[in-house]
Amino acid sequence: MLHDPNRIYIFDTTLRDGEQVPGSQLTTPEKIIIGEALQALGVDVIEAGFPISSPGDFKSVVELSKAVQEPIICALTRANKKDIDCAAEALQYAKRPRIHTGIGSSDTHIQYKFNSTREAILERAVEAVKYAKSFVEDVEFYAEDAGRADNEYLARMIEAVIAAGATVVNIPDTNGYCMPEQYGAKIKFLKDNVKNIDQAIISAHCHNDLGLATANSIAGIQNGARQIECTINGIGERAGNTSLEEVVMILKTHQNLNFHTKINSKHLYNLSGMVSRMMRMPVQANKAIIGKNAFAHSSGIHQDGVLKHRENYEIMNPEDVGIDQSEIILTARSGRHALKHHLERLGYTMDRIDLDNVYEQFLILADAKKELTDDDILELMGNEETNFKDGLAIHSLQVTCGDEQSPEAYVKINYHGQEHEAKASGNGPVNATIKAIESIVGKPVEIKEFNIHAMNGGSEDVSKVDMRVSYEDKSYMGYGFSTDIVRASANAYLDALNKFV
Repeated sequence: MLHDPNRIYIFDTTLRDGEQVPGSQLTTPEKIIIGEALQALGVDVIEAGFPISSPGDFKSVVELSKAVQEPIICALTRANKKDIDCAAEALQYAKRPRIHTGIGSSDTHIQYKFNSTREAILERAVEAVKYAKSFVEDVEFYAEDAGRADNEYLARMIEAVIAAGATVVNIPDTNGYCMPEQYGAKIKFLKDNVKNIDQAIISAHCHNDLGLATANSIAGIQNGARQIECTINGIGERAGNTSLEEVVMILKTHQNLNFHTKINSKHLYNLSGMVSRMMRMPVQANKAIIGKNAFAHSSGIHQDGVLKHRENYEIMNPEDVGIDQSEIILTARSGRHALKHHLERLGYTMDRIDLDNVYEQFLILADAKKELTDDDILELMGNEETNFKDGLAIHSLQVTCGDEQSPEAYVKINYHGQEHEAKASGNGPVNATIKAIESIVGKPVEIKEFNIHAMNGGSEDVSKVDMRVSYEDKSYMGYGFSTDIVRASANAYLDALNKFV
């Protein structure tokens, strides 16, 4: 049945099993947006809903069937005719419809959920598949709680439903009970003991109650499963389902497994964010693959290693999952190499900087602030002339202005190791200050851009000034910070000059 024995089919159930999380229900338009994004991602099957459960779910399956053309559209049912009739009606517009029907297979479910016997349940399973087959060619059968089912009985059930027409057989670890070796052995047992198993695709549907959903799914395909049922961000009942992004990137990273999917992994990060926002389910920071810390480094040893050679501490390229680049987070644990990386990124030329002095000040600030931003580094660099070799810095600044006099500035700055002072007038206090500094430095510098930003808001707020200057056909950015806009502007101008004077 399978043309490529190493092809793994990705069955996404974000819109069905994933949506069963309390408070995460989606409207039909939202489901269509996510469905179209799943199609762009390259999933093979979208489980669109459980049509008989509500009019809204029914409508969503109908509209998704119209909107999405490439993936198989799947609708869930229980093993009864009314459910199957409803699913068949909901799938009438699907280009590639699949009915997903099934029943419990463990003795626990047979006795306590259905109050029935193994033989009666087996008969219901076969009848459901045959009835679904009368509506669609593609029928998937799920043996609920297969993780705890007796393997001999499970094999009898799977053989019977394949004979009845099932094209896919789903072996769910419904309660997330199995260990990977147990789940893998269960799949292998079916491969070895179901005589018609080659007429259907075995599907792994694992839950994460013990944190083993991804490991169990991989164990499943290593032992013969060729479809993985999963959700974006691993959302789903209780502790969730197998995470789509995790299984996809495991297969991509461990190419020696010799399995492949048709997923375009570059869409993973954006789709993760979309699902998180629409379903009001925040992604934990340390979530594998797409958490905000997945490609972030704060340890000085790790930062140094990553900056020297990415693969020292990254087994995946962030661009492969749609993240622009790794993050080097500046904290008190960061080393000189990380600080140097950020200074260069912000436009500083290292041969003009006294890195040892900057690093000492950086550690003091990092101890106080825990995590430093770009603005923190820019402010650090703009406050001390000792950060630069022969750095320029203001020792004093006085400005006078009023309705009846032109603004005038008096500045005293350190230049080439000596203190210089100058006075100048201008059309405003900032202009007068810049002219006074120009008269000391004596360089033909032209200001190209000048922007003032309030950092937080309020009359006593710190202002940030960014300034782009031109000197000898090259541009330099300067940044200044102060509660006084004139002083912030002077600091920004000197910061720019320090990059080339």
